[in-house]
Amino acid sequence: MRAIWKGFISFGLVTIPVGVGIAQQRKDVSFRTLSKASLVPVKQKRWDPVRDVEVGPDEVIKGYEVSKGQYVTVEDDELERFAARQEKTIEILEFVELDLVDPVFFEKAYWIEPQERAERPYALLAEAMRATGRGALGRFVLSTKEHLVLIRPSAGGALILQTLFYASDLRRSEEREIADRVAGFEVKPEELAMAEQLIAGLSKDFAPASHENETRIRLIEYLEAKASGETPVIAPDTAEPAPVVDLMAALKASLQAAGVAEASPAVKRPRTRAKATTEPPDPKRQLSIEHSTLRGIEGGGEEPAATPEPETAPVARKRARKAS
Repeated sequence: MRAIWKGFISFGLVTIPVGVGIAQQRKDVSFRTLSKASLVPVKQKRWDPVRDVEVGPDEVIKGYEVSKGQYVTVEDDELERFAARQEKTIEILEFVELDLVDPVFFEKAYWIEPQERAERPYALLAEAMRATGRGALGRFVLSTKEHLVLIRPSAGGALILQTLFYASDLRRSEEREIADRVAGFEVKPEELAMAEQLIAGLSKDFAPASHENETRIRLIEYLEAKASGETPVIAPDTAEPAPVVDLMAALKASLQAAGVAEASPAVKRPRTRAKATTEPPDPKRQLSIEHSTLRGIEGGGEEPAATPEPETAPVARKRARKAS
């Protein structure tokens, strides 16, 4: 791994030498802006729209907009006073339950690798967090910028350093607005039962490698065909889905399309409304995605095979005569 930072993970009296490398790289199709006449990349210029002239690097300065069209200027040496102090330690502040960390805080992920002769404490930290279901919340300085980070074990056994957005970075007012809009709508028990059944029937193990960026693949195929002089094949437009008018009918059609048998109303258990509580939900009572089973509703997921009743002696003798 190509490390972009080397230092230490520190918690308690434990210090682990590590390196940090980029874990994500978006593979989008990129284009250059070319001149139509010469077919070479064009160059961008800094332009002063008031004087209508090009300006050089020594003629520009940073400005902070304090009000519409009003700026306060700042020099580079002024900004250097506020740059985060370069550190060689990822300081762990506390350990938190990973299930309670909302992924909306996740910003960017990096791999953490142990430096030479640090494999044993690295493996110990990874296994301890995996066994306890916890991650490490800490602070980390990269390129003079301080980050709030979460260190968590990956499914493959490595440690991931996840930079986090601060709480002040999230646009919580929009979240509250959405929550207020849907709060007044009551979910009917029969609709909820069918939706849970559909989720159980469509549940699979998480396997991101089985999914491709289909838009990127089609675009590359189109560009390669065009470059080789072939006639590119253009994918047909996808029809826009119609809005749901009858929710129950849409749920039933979805169950049929997914090949999931609809639960019979006669075998449904009566549903009781849960009492309001401030305690976090018990994960054992939630829907089991791994086994595609539905808790509390008979007929959801896979039914266990029925055990055949023992045959009587006359029936057994009759079956043996037919077989001979």
